[in-house]
Amino acid sequence: MTRRLLLSYLGLALLVLAGLEIPLGWIYARGETARFSQSAERDASMLAELAEEDIEEGKTSELPALVGEYAAESGSRVIVVDRTGIVLADSADSADSADSADSAGAGGAAAHRPGTDLSREPDIAAALRNRTTVTTRTDADGGEVLSATLPGSSGTTVRGALRLTYPMTVVTDRVHRIWLALALAGACVLAVVALVAFTLARWITRPLRTLERATAQLADGHLAHPPDATTGPPELRRLASSFTRTATRLQHLLKAQHAFASEASHQLKTPLTALRLRLENFEPYLDPRAHASLDETIDEVERLGRMVQGLLALARLENTATTAEPVDLDAVLAERVTMWEPLAAEQYVALAVTGSPPGPVWAIPGALEQIIDNLVANALRVSPPGSTLTLHRTPGAELHVIDQGPGMTETDCARAFDRFWRASDSLHDGTGLGLPIVRHLVHASGGDVTLRPAPGTGLDAAVRLRPVDAGRAPGAKGALRAARAPAR
Repeated sequence: MTRRLLLSYLGLALLVLAGLEIPLGWIYARGETARFSQSAERDASMLAELAEEDIEEGKTSELPALVGEYAAESGSRVIVVDRTGIVLADSADSADSADSADSAGAGGAAAHRPGTDLSREPDIAAALRNRTTVTTRTDADGGEVLSATLPGSSGTTVRGALRLTYPMTVVTDRVHRIWLALALAGACVLAVVALVAFTLARWITRPLRTLERATAQLADGHLAHPPDATTGPPELRRLASSFTRTATRLQHLLKAQHAFASEASHQLKTPLTALRLRLENFEPYLDPRAHASLDETIDEVERLGRMVQGLLALARLENTATTAEPVDLDAVLAERVTMWEPLAAEQYVALAVTGSPPGPVWAIPGALEQIIDNLVANALRVSPPGSTLTLHRTPGAELHVIDQGPGMTETDCARAFDRFWRASDSLHDGTGLGLPIVRHLVHASGGDVTLRPAPGTGLDAAVRLRPVDAGRAPGAKGALRAARAPAR
């Protein structure tokens, strides 16, 4: 965010500088060109007057010295013609000019010897008709020159004409210098703006960085370093203070819930066990016809005990924010199959592990064991004797627990993850909490779980987890979000 703020400040400063310096430089360039043109026209007018006097008095021999001296001092080129357009003097051809080569360059063309006829050139022809011409043109060398051509006249009598040419480099050099000065000034301003903007951006984003770190810590389950509420803009300081109060209250509530889950598990076991024992003690004193009802009551007490244990286990899971870690699915699966095989054998159900090993997957600690145990336990409840319970693995980090029981309808599959939900035709004493626990653990690990009919008969419980080579583990924030997702 610091970089984005810095770039936005610099972009705004650059737009302001461009809006100020570009018009200023353009106005200066036009002003310099106008002043240069006026100065050249003024000098040409004075030289034309002097040349007209010399022509009128017949002192044409003094013209080469006049134009040569001026051209040498100003770096220009001066050509004087008589009233018929014949060249009388050209500063580029003047032997008195110490810088004759430079003077020739100012005119752009080769020097004109006295006697050359220039009456057909447009500006000379216009001057001989008593009209002034000031224009910018390209010389023979490809450079731009300013040309001012004026008549040498007294009233309406034209005795000759004078052409004064200046190379435009005289102006363009000054314009380039001012553009360079403006660019340097703009660079200095941008440097100052960058320094101020960087300081301001760091001041603004410092509390945001501490708030981000505190949010990550809270997502991991413990806020060790509250955000800094002493620096930065007032709005961010108030936000940091509100976040600290909210996080403190949330941690207190989570601790209270966790303490309740831990303490209730011990407090509820004793009265339920005592109730079951007292009910069993009633058996000798009851009429034999009431024994069936007593057995059903004891079964319900046992089911209530399992339900309490499931609720407490689910509460402990929801109060825990744990980051997923790499877990060897094959090793965990082999361990749980070894544990369940004796129980499956008692029910005459075979356990089969098929498919190719998917390798390590992302899962929160202890999640895979509980996922496999709950799915296998549910499958064994519905598996008829002589059937096979298959645990099929795929390379995409999927585990399928496939039984050969009666199966479930699509409607029941969609509701099976609701808490306390049991199929209407269920003949087993489940609590309706095993699959919600499985879904919570799978989502907290960054995966997904679905139920669908298996080929033939039975049910296919498919667990999809993220393979380790697929990227980073889902963070604790994802686990919290998954834990609080509504039941489906």
